[in-house]
Amino acid sequence: MSGQIPARVEGTVKAAVLELIADAVAAGWPFSRICGLLEIDRARAWRWKRRQLAGGLEDARPGGRPVHGLLSWEEAEILALFEEWGPVDLSHRKLAHRGSYLDRVFVSPSSVDRVLARHGLVLAGLPRPPRSTKQPWPDWVAWRPNQLWCWDATHFMACKSSPVVYGLVDVVSRKWVATLLTAEATSTQVKVLFLNALDAEGLLDALQWRLDRPGDVDLAEPAAPILLAVSDNGPEMRSDETRAFMALVAIGQHFGRPSTPTDQAWIETLWGHIKAENPHLLSITEPDVLAVELDRARRHYNTVRLHEAVGYVTPNDEHEGRGDKIRQARRDGLHAADTARRAYHRNTTRRRLP
Repeated sequence: MSGQIPARVEGTVKAAVLELIADAVAAGWPFSRICGLLEIDRARAWRWKRRQLAGGLEDARPGGRPVHGLLSWEEAEILALFEEWGPVDLSHRKLAHRGSYLDRVFVSPSSVDRVLARHGLVLAGLPRPPRSTKQPWPDWVAWRPNQLWCWDATHFMACKSSPVVYGLVDVVSRKWVATLLTAEATSTQVKVLFLNALDAEGLLDALQWRLDRPGDVDLAEPAAPILLAVSDNGPEMRSDETRAFMALVAIGQHFGRPSTPTDQAWIETLWGHIKAENPHLLSITEPDVLAVELDRARRHYNTVRLHEAVGYVTPNDEHEGRGDKIRQARRDGLHAADTARRAYHRNTTRRRLP
């Protein structure tokens, strides 16, 4: 053993240290000097000596007898629960609640865990799900407006006759492109939503011939996609009818990972902001009123509200190419204001106090 003596050591180690101290003292070393050389506190050495004389160098089991310690019958019940319900509950937390549920034993989950560990018992548990990998964007996608659209539905349950609202947002500019209030969520609503969005963005004219003569379109060899539509894995997103429609209008589809809403963070964020900033929408019961208010909220979101994600310009500014100019004007304005302040303070004589 080298270095400072640990806080807890075995009895044999203590006996060896005491023997070394005794030999050094017999050879003429002062007790305090040999303790300092061994890096052991003198009080600790004397305490070991007294315990050696009493025949008790080994440390007692830590913990003593806690007044809140488990009783023997409680430990037995925990072991019985493990045998009976371990394959069902699979975790020490559920097993602890199973005991109270059956009115057999009332203990904490940590107590169950300690008792099982002390007896070498391990619950099967559930296997950790494999780590999923996010799919990258296709190579043909460019980072510009009208290349990445994210869409999903939310619900306004106060409007019972038409509680479903589809929304579509441009990932690059964060523009809220289109909205559709409807009573159900099917592929038909998806078609209406995207036709409205394509029309609003001036993209429908180039696709009109495909819609007018769908029989002339070879869906097995679709044209190069004009944009990518990002969504979750809802049934209307994954349906064959939706896939055929997207191929018809030359829109690629990209699906997020199951149970991973952050893969569609743009539309999730949009609905979160809209509901938080317009709480009255959650209490509207009439579909006509809700449609008008949603349209008002969309105009405000796109043309008035400054969006942090695009450098504090409006989504319309970013979507229509004015964002860079506005951000540069702010940088230039900040620099000019700083220069003017510095010139003022340098050229202004301040009156000194007496």
